[in-house]
Amino acid sequence: MALALETETNRDPRAVKVVAKSIYRELVEGGFAEADVMALAGELLALVANGVAAKRDDDAS
Repeated sequence: MALALETETNRDPRAVKVVAKSIYRELVEGGFAEADVMALAGELLALVANGVAAKRDDDAS
């Protein structure tokens, strides 16, 4: 599922925080260390940055 770069106005502003907390809890309960969670966060940021850059490049073409 692709995510729009724009924020949807009808989305509950707490939704992302709730999802993040749920993911964190699942990772910790699954035995992942804090360093693993930080590595995951870094990977997610890299994916988002690459997606934004690709969209910017497509829009520039």
